[in-house]
Amino acid sequence: MKYSTLFKKCYLLLLLALPVCALAQKKTELNLATYNLRLNVAFDKENAWPNRKEMVKDLIRYHEFDIFGVQEALSGQMKDLEELTEYSHVGVGRDDGKDGGEYSAIFYNNKKYQVLKSGNFWLSPTPEKPSKGWDAAYIRICTWACLKDKKTGKQFFMFNTHFDNEGVQARENAAKMILEKIDSVASKNTPVIITGDFNSNPSTSAYGTIVTKFSDAKLIAQTKPYGPDSTFNDFKYQNYTKVVKEGRIDFVFVNKNVEVLKYAVLTDSKDLRFPSDHFPVVCRLRF
Repeated sequence: MKYSTLFKKCYLLLLLALPVCALAQKKTELNLATYNLRLNVAFDKENAWPNRKEMVKDLIRYHEFDIFGVQEALSGQMKDLEELTEYSHVGVGRDDGKDGGEYSAIFYNNKKYQVLKSGNFWLSPTPEKPSKGWDAAYIRICTWACLKDKKTGKQFFMFNTHFDNEGVQARENAAKMILEKIDSVASKNTPVIITGDFNSNPSTSAYGTIVTKFSDAKLIAQTKPYGPDSTFNDFKYQNYTKVVKEGRIDFVFVNKNVEVLKYAVLTDSKDLRFPSDHFPVVCRLRF
C-alpha cells in the first residue's frame, strides 16, 4: 500500500511537471528586420517621408515583422510608426537622449513580446551621454533590449545601431564597443542579435570585428537568400543596380544560439518608387 501511494504521488508530480518541461522545450521563431527609413527631409521632394510613410507601414504589416530595428527615424517619424498600435518600442533620439535627432529604435509586437530591460549607449569614449566618437561626422547611438517571448518564455537580446558614414576609426571602435557591451549583459547561452546600418561592407575592418564573434545571417541561412545583394538603392528605382555602389551595408548578425531559417532583402515598391533609400533586411530566426 505504501509503495502504491508513493507511486501515485510521483506520477502526479510528473504530470504537473510536464507543462513546464514542454514550455522549456518550445522554440521561438520570429520575423526580424532592420530598416533604415531615411530621415524626413523636404529636399527629397517626391521621396520625402510624408509621401512614403504609408508604404513603410504597409510593408511592415504585410510582411508581419515581429521585431524590427529602424535607423534615421526622427521624432515625427517615430510618432507616425506609433500608429502601428500592435507595436511598442524602445529607444531615444541620439542628439539629446530624449527626442532630438535620429533614433535607432527597436519595435516589437507587444502582443507577443515583453521588454524585460533596455538601454542606450553612445558610440564614443563617453558612452553614457550624447557624444561624437573618434573621427565620426555625427553623434551615433546603439539601442538594446532584453525581450521575452510571452508564449515560449524564451529570452533574447537585440542590439540596433547606425554606424558613422565617414569615420573609419569610429566604425571600428563602435563594433568593439557593441561586442563588449553584449559580453557585459548577456550570458554565453543567451540568443543575441545585432542589427543596423553599419555603413560598412563585408570587406571592411568593422565588419571583420563583428564576425569574430557573430555570424552574418545571410551566410548561414538554411535556405537560399532572397533578393539582391545590395541593401542601398538611393531612391534610384530605374537603375540602382548600375549607379549605386555602396553594396551590402545593412546587416543582421546572430550569435551561435540563433538559427537563421530564411534571409531576404525586400525590394517592395509602389508606383515605381521605393519606400526608403534602403531596402529592409528580413530574417526568419529560431532559438
